[in-house]
Amino acid sequence: MSILRPFLSRIVRQGRLTVVAPDGTTEIFGQSAPGYPDITIRFAHKAAMRRIILDPRLGAAEAFMDGDLELVDGDIMDFIGLIRMNTPWDRGEKLKDKTRVGEWFDGIKTRLNSINRRRQSRANVAHHYDTGNDLYRLFLDEDMQYSCAYWSRPDMTLDEAQVAKKAHIAAKLALKPGQRILDIGCGWGGMAITLAKLEQVEVLGITLSEEQLALARQRAKDAGVADRVRFELIDYRDLAEREPGRFDRIVSVGMFEHVGAANFETFFRAAANLMTADGVMLLHTIGRFGGPGATDAFTRKYIFPGGYIPALSETLAASEKSRLIATDVETLRLHYALTLRQWYVRTVAHEGEIVAMMGARFFRMWTFYLAGATAAFESGGMGNYQIQFARSRHALPLTRDYMGEAEKSYLQRRDVKGGRTSA
Repeated sequence: MSILRPFLSRIVRQGRLTVVAPDGTTEIFGQSAPGYPDITIRFAHKAAMRRIILDPRLGAAEAFMDGDLELVDGDIMDFIGLIRMNTPWDRGEKLKDKTRVGEWFDGIKTRLNSINRRRQSRANVAHHYDTGNDLYRLFLDEDMQYSCAYWSRPDMTLDEAQVAKKAHIAAKLALKPGQRILDIGCGWGGMAITLAKLEQVEVLGITLSEEQLALARQRAKDAGVADRVRFELIDYRDLAEREPGRFDRIVSVGMFEHVGAANFETFFRAAANLMTADGVMLLHTIGRFGGPGATDAFTRKYIFPGGYIPALSETLAASEKSRLIATDVETLRLHYALTLRQWYVRTVAHEGEIVAMMGARFFRMWTFYLAGATAAFESGGMGNYQIQFARSRHALPLTRDYMGEAEKSYLQRRDVKGGRTSA
């Protein structure tokens, strides 16, 4: 009996997992079932198996990254999916790889790790986003939208779904000509450029990534909107001190996850101070279903240091301190899972290029990250929230009809891709 039997026999019930030990002996866990993959994994040595016993999530990730855990039948997406499908969040199942004391300690580490003072925030962003724009070009859509797309039809391409996401968000901003827009965490500029093309507005995009900043500025110039779209390397806290009350609208997509739980109230206070009296903000963020939790060790160490996925309750409670009114909340339950699967397919298709660029260990780490994230959004406790905030109850129309009307109008435009939008 392998050292993994007590753990795996408790977890894997549906779907078959075959484990090949370093000496060639095999053990089978679970049984084949419709909708569940059958997987075979092989371990290079017992030390890799012990790593999983000591810390199942981080241990499995590092064993796979180091080549000590090999997928013989199936791939890493199938393997992680099998484990997560057997422990679905909405049925109250858990991986149960931590004691209550261990979970409490993870929560403490998450909070300490996500304090994110200004210098640390910039270092955390550089860790993930300054790995080079060429990597992201390989698996993202044409507009380089590195956030959840919006799948209004099941047969959409990734590019179409990202176009739909931008139109969906733009509609919720209730844009009007002449407004000043702030994009907090602007990425490579696609959203900011799109907004400026959809309406005659001025946009300031801010980022902490040198790589993103350079490309965003070039894209605005190429799109012919550099006179109305600017980008700056600045922390949102510093901007709030410099330009209070300046912006009619704020949009922030995929940035709130990097703020850190300790700074939630600071973020909303800064946002409220940056807005005019009739200002509106649209926050698009990954969210945690249920209550507050902790960031897993693999994500903390390798992917998003300083990051934390908030529960909806944490987000709204923090916004209330600044007297922001949550005027609309939409839960995107499966949209990110669909997006991540597209990113995974594209990543695997470019394996040779990514290995040549970043190395084989990085490629395995990246696929583990994408596969784990997909499983979390398909069977785990993760989703996305789009929350609209206003400072005044009079800032927006009384009904939501304007959103659908604007979104339909934007999607009827020939092209709403960042930098290439045309009337």
